Amino acid sequence: MGNLLKGRCPKCEKGKIFKENGNIFLLKSPKMFEKCSECSYRFEKEPGYFIGSLYISYALAVVEMLILFVCTIHFVSINQLLILIACALIAFSFFNFRYARIIWIWIFQY
Repeated sequence: MGNLLKGRCPKCEKGKIFKENGNIFLLKSPKMFEKCSECSYRFEKEPGYFIGSLYISYALAVVEMLILFVCTIHFVSINQLLILIACALIAFSFFNFRYARIIWIWIFQY
């Protein structure tokens, strides 16, 4: 579980999956390695392999927004809450992108 959170290869658990984390302020998306540097495990099995990770990204976003909603509903108005949720979705987009792919790779590692 720790290596999943660190973004390590699911096979050898040593090599990194992502070259760069990305930067939302510079509009640079996260970049992945094609293969593990340690064991040559191929991360993208076929074209379109990561389409399924969109479901995981969606689930992550729903959980984040529910937590935000529960934590702030008593302190802000509905309009402010909608703006806060929209900003949080944008802020968490690169995090969700990375971890959705990492989780997807770990689910289908064999």
